[in-house]
Amino acid sequence: MLGPMESRRAVQLKVGGQQFKVVSSATEGDLERLAGVVDKKLGELGAKGRAAPQGVLLAAIALAHDLEEERARREALERKTRDLLRRVLVRLDHALETED
Repeated sequence: MLGPMESRRAVQLKVGGQQFKVVSSATEGDLERLAGVVDKKLGELGAKGRAAPQGVLLAAIALAHDLEEERARREALERKTRDLLRRVLVRLDHALETED
């Protein structure tokens, strides 16, 4: 849902050698940057010239996979950090209790 200050606008983007008209509340710069990410992924997957819709779909799936892997790494790091902080707090509590 859009807030009162957000407006939707049409932006022309080029991905895989094809032009796409996208209507979004995101800034044109953000959309162009994201289109560049998709275009780069298409290149990594070997798409040359004008990419077929299947190639764009494959790039989207590969990017979604990358996103899931990054989320899993972040969640694992968060768990490890919480565990480490918990152990430090237990040691601090123990040290403060023994001083009394």
